[in-house]
Amino acid sequence: MDQEQLLQMALPLLGGQENISRTTVWRDGLYIMVKDAGVVDLKALKALEGVEEAEHSRNRIILRQKGEPLPKEGPDMAKKKLNYRKVAENIIANVGGKENINSVRHCITRVRFRLKDEGKADDNIVKGLEGVISVVHGGGEYMVVIGDAVIDVYEAVCDQLGMAGGSAEEGNDQQDKSNPAVKLLNTVVASVGPCLNLICAGGIVKGLLSLLEMSSLVPAGTGMHTLITAVGDGIFFFLPVFLGMNLAKTLKGDPFLGALIGAILCYPAINGTDLLILGINFNYTYTSTFLPVLAVVAVAVPLAKLLKRIIPRAVANFLVPAITLLIVIPLGYTLIGPMVAVVSSLANTGITSLMNAAPVLAGAVFGGLYQVMVLFGVHSALTSFSFISLLEGNPDVIMAIGCTVSFAQIGVVLAMYLKSRDKEMKAVALPAFLSGIFGVTEPAIYGVTLPRIKMFVLSCIGGAVCGAFISLTGTTMYQFTGLGVFAILGLLSPEAPDIFMAVLCAAVPFVFSFLAGFVLYKEKAGSGAGSGQKETVEKRLEIKAPVAGRVVPLSQVPDETFSGGMLGHGFAVEPAEGKVYAPFDGVCEMMFDTLHAMGLRSDQGVALLIHVGLETVSLDGKPFTAHVKSGDRITKGQLLLEFDMDAIKAAGCPVITPVLVTNEDETGDVTVEHDRLIIGV
Repeated sequence: MDQEQLLQMALPLLGGQENISRTTVWRDGLYIMVKDAGVVDLKALKALEGVEEAEHSRNRIILRQKGEPLPKEGPDMAKKKLNYRKVAENIIANVGGKENINSVRHCITRVRFRLKDEGKADDNIVKGLEGVISVVHGGGEYMVVIGDAVIDVYEAVCDQLGMAGGSAEEGNDQQDKSNPAVKLLNTVVASVGPCLNLICAGGIVKGLLSLLEMSSLVPAGTGMHTLITAVGDGIFFFLPVFLGMNLAKTLKGDPFLGALIGAILCYPAINGTDLLILGINFNYTYTSTFLPVLAVVAVAVPLAKLLKRIIPRAVANFLVPAITLLIVIPLGYTLIGPMVAVVSSLANTGITSLMNAAPVLAGAVFGGLYQVMVLFGVHSALTSFSFISLLEGNPDVIMAIGCTVSFAQIGVVLAMYLKSRDKEMKAVALPAFLSGIFGVTEPAIYGVTLPRIKMFVLSCIGGAVCGAFISLTGTTMYQFTGLGVFAILGLLSPEAPDIFMAVLCAAVPFVFSFLAGFVLYKEKAGSGAGSGQKETVEKRLEIKAPVAGRVVPLSQVPDETFSGGMLGHGFAVEPAEGKVYAPFDGVCEMMFDTLHAMGLRSDQGVALLIHVGLETVSLDGKPFTAHVKSGDRITKGQLLLEFDMDAIKAAGCPVITPVLVTNEDETGDVTVEHDRLIIGV
């Protein structure tokens, strides 16, 4: 029996053709993406002729034909088995097609698209594609989380799009409508992306050299020490060359012109030397700097394009770069470079002052929120100035925290793996833990802890412990050596390397999170080895919509954090009036300071999040009137909150209100029936 025949036989048991979003044919069976897994008859599918095994994973139904091995699910499946060309093809098709893509780049785990219209992308389908972990929106980019195989998928995407270096061809270019500040920051980050692995390599060599020198294996002053120093320092000393080339390419200019500008700024005779120009003495050093070359290239590329339109083609090839360099180099050395250096210095001074004002508290807050930033894809932007400062040779505490928080995440994941009896969860947790050792935590976050929100919160607490410990001990990062275990080398001071303290900065959050996770992790009733299904729950709780209006599925909420079930399961309400009533007897555990959301807990232990509108946190509580506060006892039917629907709409915020159960791992499955949540407790 071929796969087409198998699919036709299975259609009625899958809810019909209308319930199928996508079907992928493998040599050993079918991967079927369904819209509603609740209507699938898995038991009947297993009994079909020719079916060896049927499994349900996320929104995918996996049918294995007899005589073939079942493919293993997990974060590294895409890297081991997927056809990257096919993965890229599926992603492109579901983000609106080639014509909807302006540009594409990648970071350590994500392929980042800049789309003309993000509304054309189908998040639910993209999230369900083989090789895709999740989808995140942020900073004007559509981020497809891939994990370890990101470079392979990115290259396949660029190959199919016909994009050089991830930039759209001239004919397809569209005006970027994103926030100018965000656009500028993304451009800066994109300029370092292609050489990030080389920067990591240089940092690792410098860290290893510190260990070799400390152990007297390679004493300072020897020829071998000097040679290895050159290997480690080379990428940092000549950083302007690489950045200039990358930025010129990003701006669709001549990358060799950008590289030459960087090389000129590194020219020994003009660095750290008094230069008398127009009667004014200048003395600057641009080797190992970050922002000056970017600013100069940002002026040079449009100037070169302008000159190319003016100068006759017969002589333009050599006159354009000559005139461009004669204009931008003096201007850059004497004016542009010093100006951006001052801006960078002020930003670093501000961050340092904030950290020094209350270092332990600031470190705890940053460490605790870092993984939330990762969820929304804004962590790179928020650490960009610290990253720039680090590459310029300035030790940085923010980078030390950001690069070691991952140990808190994998501590929780390892505890869950060891304590769990659920084979499906363990199959995901182990590869996620292994990826996390090397700093790639998205598989752990999206696949293991976030679906069990209590464990994700616990990992964030571990991150806060990490930040507080690093700030308390005064540990800083001296060079960027990568993430995970490689980050430990970056914590070694070249003058006085302390390997014990560097290891301790990773061990403290890991041990704390592991112990806390091992004690607090509890599986749902009926999960584990040998259990075919969850145990029957004798007592059930019905929660009626706390807001009057039309109840809609979470999938209709235009925010992937809610629609993707990242924070919990439930429904959303299109409010008919601006009032929130208590849906049960219990406690108001938290009323947010901005009054836009509240956390309730029923007497039976159900934790409920009510989030009035989207992006309403930015309204600072103005359209809201709270009738209870955190810690207050509530009774069913009590008025908890009033909100001005017209004011929220006038501010440009949707009023659709998600209502979510956030502790499903404790209460049992959550199902929706009309305007009620049915929960086993």
